[in-house]
Amino acid sequence: MTVMTGRRRIAVAWTGASGLPYGVRLVEVLLASGVTVDLLASDVVARTAAAELPAALPETLSRLSRLARDQGTVLRRHATDDFSSPLASGSAATDGMVVCPCSMGTLARIAAGTGETLLLRAADVCLKERRPLVLVPRETPLASHHLENMLRLSRNGAVILPAMPGFYHRPRTVEDLVDFVVQRVCDHLGVRTDLVPRWGAGDSPPGPEAV
Repeated sequence: MTVMTGRRRIAVAWTGASGLPYGVRLVEVLLASGVTVDLLASDVVARTAAAELPAALPETLSRLSRLARDQGTVLRRHATDDFSSPLASGSAATDGMVVCPCSMGTLARIAAGTGETLLLRAADVCLKERRPLVLVPRETPLASHHLENMLRLSRNGAVILPAMPGFYHRPRTVEDLVDFVVQRVCDHLGVRTDLVPRWGAGDSPPGPEAV
């Protein structure tokens, strides 16, 4: 019997929801941690990138590819209609998937198990194979059907991790807020990061008095 080992492999999907800086930073941190990243981007991400990123989407992707090479790891990009991708099958093992940011439409389709794109199919594979699936919605306020879809996914094993940064690490920049959420995502993937101070560690402020 041969046991295959190797570097960790995580799929990251970007949708057109606001919050793309979270997704880009997540890919940066995973690559810097030596993780192989399989990247999927929905067709409308380029428009979100133009509004939210300092560089256009092609330049951002080129920069991430260079970072992967510099770190000695791999960034693989997958077309959303490429069902020949390994991500479409449970027999091709990955260590989990993150949809960051996750639009409410994508979240609803994952909850329904429609699987009409590679992104949706890859998420469905994680659910059926009981692999980590982290969804990072960035929407406010939330309607009842949004909450119902989140509850349905949570009951099926997904982690619903909204982009809700804390403030106890005393952020001074937008990047500090982004890193808070990215660190929490990495925690749920089992990827150790120390992007921001953790509660109760170092110079973190004391906890509130019990009442």
